[in-house]
Amino acid sequence: MAERVLIVDDDPVQRRLLEAMVEKFGFVPATADGGDAALALLADPDAPAVDAVVLDLVMPDLDGLGVLAKLRDAGLSLPVIVQTAHGGIDNVVSAMRAGAVDFVVKPVGPERLLVSLRNALATRALEGELSRIKRSRDGTLTFKDVITRSPAMRSVMRAAEKAAASHIPVLIGGESGVGKELFARAIHGSGERRAKPFVAVNCGALPETLVESILFGHEKGAFTGASEKHVGKFVEASGGTLFLDEVGELPAAAQVKLLRAIQESEVEPVGGRKPVKVDVRLMSATNRDLIADVGAGRFREDLFYRLHVFPITLPPLRARAEDIPDLVRHFLLRFAAEEGRRVRRVSAEAVAMLTAYPWPGNVRQLENAIFRAVVLAEGEELGVSEFPQIAAAVARGEGALRVPAAEPADAATAPAPVVAAPRITVGAVTIEEEAPAPPTLPLLDADGNVRPLEDIEADTIRFAIARYGGQMTEVARKLRIGRSTLYRKLETLGPAPADRDGASDVALR
Repeated sequence: MAERVLIVDDDPVQRRLLEAMVEKFGFVPATADGGDAALALLADPDAPAVDAVVLDLVMPDLDGLGVLAKLRDAGLSLPVIVQTAHGGIDNVVSAMRAGAVDFVVKPVGPERLLVSLRNALATRALEGELSRIKRSRDGTLTFKDVITRSPAMRSVMRAAEKAAASHIPVLIGGESGVGKELFARAIHGSGERRAKPFVAVNCGALPETLVESILFGHEKGAFTGASEKHVGKFVEASGGTLFLDEVGELPAAAQVKLLRAIQESEVEPVGGRKPVKVDVRLMSATNRDLIADVGAGRFREDLFYRLHVFPITLPPLRARAEDIPDLVRHFLLRFAAEEGRRVRRVSAEAVAMLTAYPWPGNVRQLENAIFRAVVLAEGEELGVSEFPQIAAAVARGEGALRVPAAEPADAATAPAPVVAAPRITVGAVTIEEEAPAPPTLPLLDADGNVRPLEDIEADTIRFAIARYGGQMTEVARKLRIGRSTLYRKLETLGPAPADRDGASDVALR
């Protein structure tokens, strides 16, 4: 999903002009006819997130300076570009002091507005990434650092925020690579113990003979090689949070001691003579089905119920595809800075391809793919060619949204058979290339009624994509619409029913 730009102007003609420009640039425009309407939209938790604002300074209800002041008071950090027909230096200085990042004079030209928007968005993204890196190193990540705008994550975020306000044990489930440790750190960083240590332990990487020593500590000389005393992870985390990643991999003997440590709030070091009191907030994570492991005897039932007090399950990346463009930009900024590369953006075609891929390795796999692409890049933009493995997988149909084809109820009304052909994937859908049958676009259904306009438009888009081999720039040019408009229509373009009367010769799978 492209960045969303909010246009605030009381002049409807100016709003439409700016909206057309913003859409042509590849961004998603949103509009407000005044300052109060803009603030209401920005404050609406159910509204799509806004990435930048183009704000008129002179408006009848609440002017631009008033909007800037209210944004600052509300703690909303958004890049704001102010525009005015009066280019007086006093207006510009006042706006910049109030928090605007740039200004333009009406009527603004497309090139000037595009440069201003790109600079504002890039600066904001870089500042956010630098702040996130600093908080990560300081151990103070919060839920604001979780990159998501997906509806699938809203209930998860609400549950995690409630857990952060308590000391309740949390068990985070989900596939490998979905970001379970990041979520645990956000819960810790949003709770009362945020100033205390966050100690993470990967239980799956612990040698079986040293699990108890690493978790609970040992005395000097407790075993061969124990040349000095070790306090253990529980004591290290005392006062803060202990995060047990892949807790389902713990051996049975360690599970018994872990259960006692949780019940008694004390640990007994290997070779120790008396237990040590600890005060830890326990969080754990697993990609296994612990209930099945309990039934199979691989995991203690009593320990399971001690850990499974407040379960949170993170959805896989393929279930939150809306987050992929934002994650791509996040990783791009980070790796470009780390590698010293001047890679600034990702092409729309590449973003559509990345969104189409199912990402079995989830966010971790996406992160590695962007890292590799940044290293391969020879220019300022990442294109499809920088993701050869992903492109090959999508071309094979691994990113396809597959819908079973229904058998036609009546041979007389059934669509003509489509000859199998290579697939083209765009966005989250896969479109069959043009079949050899003559192109037709029926205007009537089987009952002789005119087909709905949206169905005709959908078939037209499918045909154009297949006709021009998935070259989206050419498709948009031939259809005489903006490329961002084309991608937005693709997002709402549902799968084509296989039994649609008079279907076109292009099938959407």
